[in-house]
Amino acid sequence: MKKLTTSVLAVVLTSSFALVNAQVDTARTQDIEGVVVTALGIKREKKSLTYSSQEVKADQITKGTTNTGNVASQLSGKVAGLQVNTNNNFGGSSNLVIRGYKSLNGGSPLIVIDGSPVSNSSLSGFYDYGNFLSDINQEDIESINVLKGAAASALYGERGLNGVIVITTKNGRGKDDNRWGVTLSSSANFGVIDKSTFPEYQSKYGGGYAGNDFNFGDQYTNYNDDASLGPQYDGHLIYHWDAFDPTSPNFGKQRPYVAGANTPIEFFDTSSNYANTISIEKGGDRSNILLSYTNQMMSGIMPNSDLRKNTVSSKFNFDFTDKLSSSIYSSLTLQDTKGRNETGYSDNLMSAFRQWWNVDVDILQQRDAFMRTDQNISWNRKSPTNATPAYWDNPYFQRYKNYQSDDRMRSFSYASTTYKFNKNVSATAKLSYDYLGMLLEERVAQGSVPRVFGAGGTNVTSGYSKQNIKQQETNFDVFANYKFDLTDNLDISGLVGGNVRRNQYESDYASTEGGLVIPGLYSLSNSLGTVLPTAETLNKYATASAYATASLGFMDTYFIDGTYRVDKSSTLPKDTNTYGYGSVAGSIVLSNLLKQDWLSFWKIRGNYAVVGGTAAPYQLKNTYATLGNFGGVVLFDSPNTRANSELKPERSKETEVGMEMQFFKRRLGFDVTAYQTQTTDQIISLPVSSGTGYASTVFNAGRIDNKGIEVSLNATPLKSQDFSWDINVNWAKNQNEVIDLNGVDNYQLGAYQGGVTLNATVGEAMGTLRGTDYTYHANGQRVVRSNGLWQKSAIKVIGNITPDWTGGVRNSFNYKGLSVSFLIDVQQGGDTFSTDLWYGYAGGLYADTVGSEFRDPTGVVLPGVYANGNTNTTVIGNGALDSHSYYGYQPNGYGNAPNSEHVYDASYVKLREASISYSLPKSILSGTFMQDVSLSLVGRNLWIIHKNLPYADPEAGVGGGLRSRGNSIGILPTTRDFGFNINVKF
Repeated sequence: MKKLTTSVLAVVLTSSFALVNAQVDTARTQDIEGVVVTALGIKREKKSLTYSSQEVKADQITKGTTNTGNVASQLSGKVAGLQVNTNNNFGGSSNLVIRGYKSLNGGSPLIVIDGSPVSNSSLSGFYDYGNFLSDINQEDIESINVLKGAAASALYGERGLNGVIVITTKNGRGKDDNRWGVTLSSSANFGVIDKSTFPEYQSKYGGGYAGNDFNFGDQYTNYNDDASLGPQYDGHLIYHWDAFDPTSPNFGKQRPYVAGANTPIEFFDTSSNYANTISIEKGGDRSNILLSYTNQMMSGIMPNSDLRKNTVSSKFNFDFTDKLSSSIYSSLTLQDTKGRNETGYSDNLMSAFRQWWNVDVDILQQRDAFMRTDQNISWNRKSPTNATPAYWDNPYFQRYKNYQSDDRMRSFSYASTTYKFNKNVSATAKLSYDYLGMLLEERVAQGSVPRVFGAGGTNVTSGYSKQNIKQQETNFDVFANYKFDLTDNLDISGLVGGNVRRNQYESDYASTEGGLVIPGLYSLSNSLGTVLPTAETLNKYATASAYATASLGFMDTYFIDGTYRVDKSSTLPKDTNTYGYGSVAGSIVLSNLLKQDWLSFWKIRGNYAVVGGTAAPYQLKNTYATLGNFGGVVLFDSPNTRANSELKPERSKETEVGMEMQFFKRRLGFDVTAYQTQTTDQIISLPVSSGTGYASTVFNAGRIDNKGIEVSLNATPLKSQDFSWDINVNWAKNQNEVIDLNGVDNYQLGAYQGGVTLNATVGEAMGTLRGTDYTYHANGQRVVRSNGLWQKSAIKVIGNITPDWTGGVRNSFNYKGLSVSFLIDVQQGGDTFSTDLWYGYAGGLYADTVGSEFRDPTGVVLPGVYANGNTNTTVIGNGALDSHSYYGYQPNGYGNAPNSEHVYDASYVKLREASISYSLPKSILSGTFMQDVSLSLVGRNLWIIHKNLPYADPEAGVGGGLRSRGNSIGILPTTRDFGFNINVKF
């Protein structure tokens, strides 16, 4: 597989690096300044940190960037060791992984807002509903601090396994600023398709499967075939699909036999994204307040897709006395979405465009047919007299009639009160509440192609389903902070406290059965058949915790930290449900010992920590689902997975060392970290003999090791009074290996079309792709069978989704009020299996299938040797292939080639962000009511500089989580987004 070429890498580096101009700066050398927010909302001086973390300021996710609607996507390329994969689904998920996958269940970082955890789960299925981090308004964010390792996240115990992302929200004006302030910000962004991420169709051969054969002689196109392996276009008059549509202007008429004038790329719209925010703030002698409202309206590139989001938030800080203070924060997000795109294989419109399209079809004629009739007038009719679609609906009928919708309400609030007993000790009580409510509705309009739908899982041509979901989490913390100067040079600080957490998840799902009685009436009462009992789910679980920290500082140079947390989980057995996690860490600020003009800061650090994870609810005892009431008898169904009453918590142990150095008054610097992690006792379901009555059993099994290195570089090559050029580079390499699976060699994580699976394989990195390969002779040539076709191998490892390394390079240029910046985001390595090309090449859809001898075979000999090593001489084709044979002989298609033929290197180099911003000079604003005005031209995903996956974006996936990776199937094309922002402060 192709790797990132030297030339491409050179382009990236030469655009981003320069020798640092180490000119003499007469300013006094100072240590790195600043305070960073860490676990539990604890504020620490950056220089005292004993572990790796990386902060992203608000202007890096708001100023000069597009408002994507999901703040997770704004972190791409900005944090070393944080892998961000943003898919193209409308309102979809962004996957976050810190330091590689540590668990067989995948897992994403814990999200914490102002010290309180919030949910970042996602819903999986036919639609991607996005991870819930998208409910956080990026305009409310002051900073994001990524706690990468176990020592940084150990205070979160069982929730700290995959790292923590700490979000700090903005406060109102300073308490000495007793004025009202208003900020208005507005942005408009538009997206157009990056054509390199969508099929380029061939236009030489028509629809069909059978070479030179037409449907009925040479008078009818192969309108009922969803492939493009038909006769060569010659322009003679012929009946197309619209000749049988009485409403069409072409009814009964013949048209030239040529490819459709408008391919499916014309199906897509220009996406739009409008966001408007107003913030009001005020500071007083003892308080400050911030109120904010954001309205966001988005439309996708698919017709009939729109998302409307309204977010209201408020934050109050109040000092009742010099000793008693309180903070209250609350946010409410209301979101309505219509027309999310389908994902996966079946019934996915993008699967048609990428895999099973007939190039005879003009997509705009399909649009006209639907707009004329409001009916499913499909190009893919079964016969001249039968308009029933054979495989595919009219694309516009599918988008406007078979649409889904969802309503989401998300609220997050906390209230905290702090009492300072004296200058050394204070106590805080904090209550937080996170609530999510969703209504999901899916529709299948009368006349659709039959599809599996609803609770009964039967094939229907119409239907309706609805699901109500409620998810909530409550946290109550009480802790005491302390800080004492033990001597003139020795101090100790920390906290002691406890937490009680309650989680609850509810879901009610119901659907029509057998179709709808009245077309277009989407109601459960309109079911043609008897509605099955509502599938009800209720999960409740709780955790109680106690924790303590201690930080020693000596001479403001030597620092030692220790933490310990005990969790008691309701989802584990009594004998093992109480467990502890601890950490110990230290650092030395060597620049305090080695005084040099050229050395601004130098620190070394090291730590060891243990974190972990608990079981999901109801895995200790079997639960049963009702099948309904049959003649007065209620039947229950046993689960496929057997519960285990002897589970114990997962554990992950990590050792980390690092060093940070800054030179020449912070004009050049780096931060490098090396780590090694071992995760054991993972809670997974392993297959068991069907004789037990179950397909699998829950076990504590498996060990995964991770080790890696992370590097952050900063440089200011040029700096003067009016001009500066800043460079920030992030680079990370994580090596992952599955060590043990409790005696099993392989654990399947997911299955794709074509027989490819995603796996954890002993001795390999997490995320192996397994499937068939060519069989090779000892001389290196492919082996063919006696019939002249290639010999496929047994199932084996043919790829891995884990990248070799990731990185990002940001350049920023500032001249007075003008700022120009761009971010290059890189992934090297990792693999993806393209189901789209696996089927699409076999069907003759793509431009590079033209010119193949298989298009018009007169006798073909495949390159290769027989098992005995003799050169292949067997002729296939013989000039007249039937439909099945012709289809199967395609050199790159699934009929003949193995899975490995369409495993591609997922490397990419992207111009992720670019912006030009201008702040009006204060002299212009003097005497007006405006304090600050800034204007920005912004862009995102402007250029995929390098990729190896044809016709698609290698970053894009099916949805959220580990199991969505490694398969390029029916995905939307990537958009190049352009826009402008304006920000005014009064």
